[in-house]
Amino acid sequence: MKIAFVGAGSVVFTQGLLADLFAFPELAHARIALHDIDAERLATAEGAARHIAEVRGAKPVISAHLDRRAALAEADFVVNIVQVGMDAATRTDFAVPARYGLRQTIGDTLGVGGIFRALRTFPVLRGIAEDMAELCPDAQLLNYTNPMAMNVLYLSRIAPRLKVTGLCHSVYWTMHDLSALVGVPFEEVSYLAAGVNHQAWVLRFEREGRDLHPLLEEAIARDPGLLRRVRVDMYRRLGHYPTETSEHSSEYVPWYLRHDSEIERLRLPVGAYLGIIEENAASYERTREALAAGRPLPVEGTLEYAPQVIHSTVTGTPRTVYGNVPNRGLIDNLPADSVVEVPCLVDALGVQPTRVGALPPQCAALNRAYVSVTDLVVRAATDGDPRHIRHAAMADPATAAALPVERIWDLCDDLVRAHGELLQPELRAELGH
Repeated sequence: MKIAFVGAGSVVFTQGLLADLFAFPELAHARIALHDIDAERLATAEGAARHIAEVRGAKPVISAHLDRRAALAEADFVVNIVQVGMDAATRTDFAVPARYGLRQTIGDTLGVGGIFRALRTFPVLRGIAEDMAELCPDAQLLNYTNPMAMNVLYLSRIAPRLKVTGLCHSVYWTMHDLSALVGVPFEEVSYLAAGVNHQAWVLRFEREGRDLHPLLEEAIARDPGLLRRVRVDMYRRLGHYPTETSEHSSEYVPWYLRHDSEIERLRLPVGAYLGIIEENAASYERTREALAAGRPLPVEGTLEYAPQVIHSTVTGTPRTVYGNVPNRGLIDNLPADSVVEVPCLVDALGVQPTRVGALPPQCAALNRAYVSVTDLVVRAATDGDPRHIRHAAMADPATAAALPVERIWDLCDDLVRAHGELLQPELRAELGH
């Protein structure tokens, strides 16, 4: 069995995934093909992979490839963790909007940050899809790259035969942390969530058939500090808890980041992702220096879904994970051609999404705004229409709340100019007003 990692130079994330993979005896002899376009990062990833295998007692066949096609040839699974433009492009996604007074916290899912992260990722995704169609047409593509919904939707439209599932840990960690908050062991909790990536909703939260939401209400009442979190604020008003952090959740609605008073009330860290970038860079340097000096590296699992999906597919062990997949009747009151996040059974037949039915109408209303932006961004790329970039920004709730329409178009022109050749040629036009 061969597992290819595209973007393996995201070393810290690659390390965690490999630690989980090698913890399964059935995967201990897999072929691991690492690909990155950065030779130094690729070498660091390879060194880390060999160290983790040794610590785990696994004996995989590890190879490193600057050529993507060599890594993908005959792969059974492809794990995508690319970040096109790396830290410099992400800093641009924050710096340019900040000059317009537009605030972002994470900027990787929706808003202008998510829009332009998607647009510079799409050309790489097209290349991956074309290579897989030729070199490993039956492989599963497990995507971690954000913006998740935009990327999976784009792939589903340009390569409908590709077996792609978007994987994100937000539902798992939300339920893990809510269980701790209400004082119930996570292993005893049953739950159901559904919606869109980073804006799914907790629909059921139970222990032995007993609803745990009353315990959540009590926990909130005991700790006034919880009222200063966006997620708790949304839960109290909408009746359903969102499955992503407050920093993320604040960016997908028009109510918070526009207002100084809300930023203070809810302690919103504007520009938080810039700090995450710095920490990731520091973690990479620590890994590189440790390998060069022959010092041991920490080998810690991440409980991510990709190793579980691979193990279940290979062994037939049934598991439920949360996946981002084309809707196709899974959620009744979201568009059929959107990408949704739902529970999925995984076994020897692969990833099998679960039909959820209708979301609560107030939750579906917010998700529909989200998927409208996603659709327009993907159409910009598939139609080669730069106007749809502006239409997506106009439709984005947080952007529309912060800027008049003329400034939105100016901002899009500036970001198109700043990202330049990372965008497909048809989308590089500056349209003015």
